[in-house]
Amino acid sequence: MAVKEKNIALADIRNIGIAAHIDAGKTTTTERILFYTGVSYKMGEVHEGTAVMDWMDQEQERGITITSAATTCHWKEKRINIIDTPGHVDFTVEVERSLRVLDGAVAVFCAVAGVQPQSETVWRQADRYNVPRIAFVNKMDRTGADFANVVTMMRERLGANAVAIQLPIGAEENFAGIIDVVERVAYYYDNDILGAKYRVEKDIPQTMIAAAEAAREKLIEAVSEFDEHIMKGYLDGHDPDPATLKAALRKGVVSSAIFPVVCGSAFKNKGIQPLLDAVVDYLPAPNDVPPAKGLHPKTGNEILRHPEDKELGALIFKIMSDPYVGELNYVRVYSGELQNGQLVYNATADQQERIGRLLRMHANKREDVDVIRAGNIGAIVGLKYGATGSTLCEKAKPVVFEPMKFPEPVISIAIEPKTKADEEKLGYSLQKLSKEDPSFKVRTDQETGQTIISGMGELHLEVLVERLRREFKVDANVGKPQVSYRETITKAVRHEYKHVKQTGGRGQYAHLVLSLEPGEPGSGLQFEEKTKGGVIPNEYFKSIQKGIDAAATSGKYGFPVVDLKVTLVDGSSHEVDSSDIAFRVAASTCFREAIEKGAPRILEPIMDVEITTPDDYLGDVLGDLRSRRGEVVGMTEGRGSKAKNVRAQVPLSEMFGYSTDLRSRSQGRGTFTMQFAFYRELPENIRSQMFAYY
Repeated sequence: MAVKEKNIALADIRNIGIAAHIDAGKTTTTERILFYTGVSYKMGEVHEGTAVMDWMDQEQERGITITSAATTCHWKEKRINIIDTPGHVDFTVEVERSLRVLDGAVAVFCAVAGVQPQSETVWRQADRYNVPRIAFVNKMDRTGADFANVVTMMRERLGANAVAIQLPIGAEENFAGIIDVVERVAYYYDNDILGAKYRVEKDIPQTMIAAAEAAREKLIEAVSEFDEHIMKGYLDGHDPDPATLKAALRKGVVSSAIFPVVCGSAFKNKGIQPLLDAVVDYLPAPNDVPPAKGLHPKTGNEILRHPEDKELGALIFKIMSDPYVGELNYVRVYSGELQNGQLVYNATADQQERIGRLLRMHANKREDVDVIRAGNIGAIVGLKYGATGSTLCEKAKPVVFEPMKFPEPVISIAIEPKTKADEEKLGYSLQKLSKEDPSFKVRTDQETGQTIISGMGELHLEVLVERLRREFKVDANVGKPQVSYRETITKAVRHEYKHVKQTGGRGQYAHLVLSLEPGEPGSGLQFEEKTKGGVIPNEYFKSIQKGIDAAATSGKYGFPVVDLKVTLVDGSSHEVDSSDIAFRVAASTCFREAIEKGAPRILEPIMDVEITTPDDYLGDVLGDLRSRRGEVVGMTEGRGSKAKNVRAQVPLSEMFGYSTDLRSRSQGRGTFTMQFAFYRELPENIRSQMFAYY
């Protein structure tokens, strides 16, 4: 029986994500939020495998978040829809799609490590979608915790206008509470009652009054840009009251110009309620952010959808297979409302379909509701054509929201079923997983007939293969990881090709001249038409581009061709014998032949690697990196114990099995993170070893 959904005012809704580097404490923070808002009656712990938001078996076993989980809670009469995202770079697509539909985010930083590589990646993703953020400096109880250092790192590494609105009272084992800079009050925590009674208000300690006033002055300076009264009062020596200061700070946060910084220790239950206060006070409601932008599917005209609009506008941002209810389509409603049994138009797939059930999610538990209104996040059961990025609307008033962009996979492995029974299930299961995860690709190798799966890293593929076994009951053998190489040309070429076939009756004729030149790294494949005098009719340009795109999937060495510009400069056509297929074949052949003349080279993926190792093992670690063709690009002092942070760029092909090697070299004390940086030309000596037959 569906629950009758309350009609909550837009101003009382917050759609937020919790995002950060792996091990910064995102899931623990979310678990505490659920406890203090009354959703959970027992605190889940990541290290015990009892976290509500890490509900997959593998998440509980590995102690990491793999898939973004959604939940709903209430604080101070505001509804907060929360998405807890993974921190591991292999699952960056989960962060990407979550940020696309959120109005605000809480970026969690470790008080010891500060701004780490994946913190930077997540921050840049949030910048791209212009998501307002609050920073929560977690783990203030840990040895080496330094709040001021994290704020400085945010300014230097992220270029963020980070402003402290809280200060910690003590640090490490002496972390006792926090000072609210806005309200000029200190909160202390009683360790025996799990922070449940947190408003133990006291005066700010005498030793910290000067620091608190200095922080308040910096805050007033930052917000005075958004409030003329504060600016004028500040210049006249007047002190703004907390309500005025909060209103101005909110303006700065909503416009992504200021990033307030709060602190605490989620594991020790300190600082969570003030964090919730900050979410409610400063992060935007759905009607505070710009309207959702879309295009008319037929005319291409821009359409804006405001949350107050009556016309339906909703975006599917995630697909999940659920063993009990089938396929779940996670959806953000930007305007109008979704109702049980409603007929909706999927503008992306150009299909109409009926909604089966509507659910409000709480991790992997769910509650049937009768409606999902504008500004809310929920899930739909019963859609046939739903896919990540699909727009749902009314057929009479269609709109297509901007699709999400996902990174290309960098690593592949061959996979084959163990038994005949597994063979039938494997194809179906892989199809399901690739629909759920847009960064996971499945293809069949034309030469060997093998099924190849590609993803963002070793862990990503390892998790997916394990999901095949557990969720889909498919046993499979996997081959060794293969690097996703690319090809490009190193010199500009001009090539002419004429496709002529005469076999009685209508023949085939297509003649074109292509100019190929190397492009900027990361520019992909660009096509431009520069013919003169209508030598080739406009109607064939699309077919020519299709032919080039098809040929570019496999160059001289069998890898996709990237980073080059193709220009159609000349050609000719025949009134009778020219056709789309003739020009497509001609473009494909001309492109392949031109690539051979362009001195093609293989490009390999280079990874940004950050290693933290005790000083004693630094020499060993650096020597090992050099043997892997790595280049050290920076080194900083590690925080806490005597350790070094080494930043390096290393070819992906040299990094397989690195975690085991690093552990053995550092007696289990070294850690590393890795993410894709760019493609670079494969050295000739390596190429000749790997591809001796060319």
